[in-house]
Amino acid sequence: MRVLFVGINPGIRSSLTGHHFAGYSNRFWKLLYDAKLVPEPMTSIDDDRLPDWGYGITNIVPRPTRGVNDLRREELAGGRARLRAKIRRCRPAVVALVGVTVFRAMFPDRRGTIALGPQPERVEGAAVFVLPNPSGRNANFSYAEMRAAFRALRRHITRAKTRTASESVREV
Repeated sequence: MRVLFVGINPGIRSSLTGHHFAGYSNRFWKLLYDAKLVPEPMTSIDDDRLPDWGYGITNIVPRPTRGVNDLRREELAGGRARLRAKIRRCRPAVVALVGVTVFRAMFPDRRGTIALGPQPERVEGAAVFVLPNPSGRNANFSYAEMRAAFRALRRHITRAKTRTASESVREV
């Protein structure tokens, strides 16, 4: 697995449909295509195809809510432990946290401003990359800024793949 995309928890519509990022105004799937992370347009009903391109998708907390404020501290703590176990099992190269709130939930001791992009933290050996929350309710970033962040992820995984290949050649 190249990238494991991680959300905070499912929204109501995602829970009802059984598909990730299924909200009517959620731009996750459009951003994947516009950033050239996937070769064809997708919608939430295509989420089971992500492994075809080396991607996985999950949430920290499985319980659906109307908003992140409905989550309890102990749910987040338990979710972090379960996510770490998933990462150990799946061994993605990159854990892409979809939203600064997801980063703060995963690293509650980190203070200050969190920039989009690669982070110094690692999770079970995987690099950490922060993407903007693609919800239509996110007024913090324009679509162009979101697309730029998703494209930066594409460049990040391409560079990582190139580095790994060149390291393998040197080992021979």
